[in-house]
Amino acid sequence: MCVDSSTTIPTVNTLTPQDTLLKTNFPDLELFASGKVRDIYRVGEDRLLFVATDRISAFDYVLASGIPLKGTVLTQTSLFWFEFLKGVVSNHVVTAKVDDYPAELQKYRTQLRGRSMLVARAQMFPVECVARGYISGSAWKEYKASGSVSGIKLPAGLRESDKLPEPIFTPATKATTGHDENISFEQMQEILGADVSTKLRDLTLNIYSSARDYAAGRGIIIADTKFEFGQTEKGIVLADEVLTPDSSRFWPADQYKPGATQESFDKQYVRDYLEEIHWNKLPPAPALPPQVVAKTSEKYVDAYRKLTGSELSF
Repeated sequence: MCVDSSTTIPTVNTLTPQDTLLKTNFPDLELFASGKVRDIYRVGEDRLLFVATDRISAFDYVLASGIPLKGTVLTQTSLFWFEFLKGVVSNHVVTAKVDDYPAELQKYRTQLRGRSMLVARAQMFPVECVARGYISGSAWKEYKASGSVSGIKLPAGLRESDKLPEPIFTPATKATTGHDENISFEQMQEILGADVSTKLRDLTLNIYSSARDYAAGRGIIIADTKFEFGQTEKGIVLADEVLTPDSSRFWPADQYKPGATQESFDKQYVRDYLEEIHWNKLPPAPALPPQVVAKTSEKYVDAYRKLTGSELSF
């Protein structure tokens, strides 16, 4: 895996709206898929081009404003973790160095630099693999209602954001719209079979444990995270994004106070703003004021800096 490392990106304060990429436009490439954040293009028979835009979603809607540097943070953070975890699990990355991309992509190199990956096309498993070391978010809501999460009975008396006795595996079905739906391991086995389900569960918990221990040394708690796996000629591979502020809950360890929602390095700041203005969570999604955009961008960049010990560059 190779990443460009020659260019340090501008700071949040020097960015202009033109530096924020909300939508890709590569008319001579075949659009394979477009999600809330990523646009994916087909490259040849067995490659895909992943491009992380600066779009941000909240409450299941993509907002009118983008977040500068967000796509770069997501891509560079994923590449860091792919490299860190290569001894634990293979991944789908071919290269992230634009100079090594096929000739047909070179005309788009300015847009692609720092925010894209050329990957091997994988047969993706239709289940999100979620590891939780702390109880928060949808797991907290489920626990309050039933005392369990994804069919796993948990100790009584847990508070919001409490550390769990041991990490748990809580798979979810992938939703094309709205929220993913938590399912039990038994339900996952009905979808994928016992053998594959067991392999993915064990991989998920091993990856989480390795990342959790590393991040703890950087002053960050990884409360929970989700992974996507696929199948290539290498066998089972880790794919999509990995341990980013979009796919994980990162909490600053020095501010951790169980019993409430935690300060985080993700888009919670945006969600809080939208709650404050009493948005009805119906379209059209509102734009964000400049100060919210800047603060959110700073949180994403800070997460990268703290995790890697490096300034964001590509």
